Amino acid sequence: MSTMNEMKDTGTLQVWTEERKASKEAIEFLSIIGPKEVDQCLFVDSLETVSDTGRQLGEFCLSVQKASYNDEPCYLVHANSHGAIDNIPCGTSITAYISRGLETLEENCDEHMKFQEHVLERKVHIVKQGAHLVVNKVITEKEEVKKQSFTFSLDSVQGFVSEASNLLILRILAQQKKIPDNMVFLSFDADTKLGMSTYRKLDAKKQKIGEEVVDVFGIERTVTSAEDNSATWINYFLSDGHLASRLQVGSPVTMNLLQLLPLLSVGLYFITLLQFLLKCIKTAPHRHICFPDERDQKPVFEKKPLVWQEDMELYSKFLDRKEELKADHFSYIRQHPELKTLLADFLQFLLLRKPQNVFSFAHDFFSSFASQPPPDSTFKTSET
Repeated sequence: MSTMNEMKDTGTLQVWTEERKASKEAIEFLSIIGPKEVDQCLFVDSLETVSDTGRQLGEFCLSVQKASYNDEPCYLVHANSHGAIDNIPCGTSITAYISRGLETLEENCDEHMKFQEHVLERKVHIVKQGAHLVVNKVITEKEEVKKQSFTFSLDSVQGFVSEASNLLILRILAQQKKIPDNMVFLSFDADTKLGMSTYRKLDAKKQKIGEEVVDVFGIERTVTSAEDNSATWINYFLSDGHLASRLQVGSPVTMNLLQLLPLLSVGLYFITLLQFLLKCIKTAPHRHICFPDERDQKPVFEKKPLVWQEDMELYSKFLDRKEELKADHFSYIRQHPELKTLLADFLQFLLLRKPQNVFSFAHDFFSSFASQPPPDSTFKTSET
């Protein structure tokens, strides 16, 4: 069993200076956003990641749907990207519960890069606990694990938006096709330090998607950190708020929409529903009803042991109960859409790591979603 060095850093962070605060325009924007605006963002975006030479490297998928958190209605935001940069497999997964007012209730962000000899993993868990925002960060590389825990009072981070909240804000701004002046939020930079997040409208342009050329609306988002380092993303959207392209300035890859699908959200809904119904029809046992010919002679029944599968009444009750359970299970899955996203992320990490002990890996993976993860839940057993 290999040993593991562990470094811990627990403390309380505050906003750097009195000047580092969200603008009143940003706070006002969050206060006026409600379910009406967010409900228009309930759809799926799927983009292909390509290099500057046009080579396909991976894909990016973003979905927003209604959910519940502690029995309160909210939104489940799930973003996932995977591919390879400079022949190094990498990926990012974000799963978050966002309130109707775009407040982050809980967010998990997992990033990984797979080198030839080891995997670098970075996990950030954000959760609202009472009047505080608690942030736990775990970085695992080789046998070294670094842990940090930050606690913010909600008053000190008024106007804070997480990455999941940002994705929703971008969709709302794209649909409104306007950006309020001086809209500056608080946000985390790449090192999980509080920074300033600003949005700027870009000049409209045309983009070729498939065989069509369409008008797209551009939004530039910049996060400036305490050390005055900045990261900028350029996003272009279709008129209905669907993402057409996404680029981080300085990155060798671009995410592009390859096929224009009108009414994508409605189409995906009905396609998914149709696939579900077809699957149910194919998997459900069929009842065959036979009408005997009146000319046939009366059959002679022989006494034989009762087999419930052959008893029409018992088998009918079995089928009814089976359909009842199936409907109940599907109802639960529909009410908890986060189940599919969790399983998808788990399989992605499982196939990336290929651990010998799957049970230990599953224990470590799912324990990271707890508000207070166990001290050793950092995938250290997944390599054994």
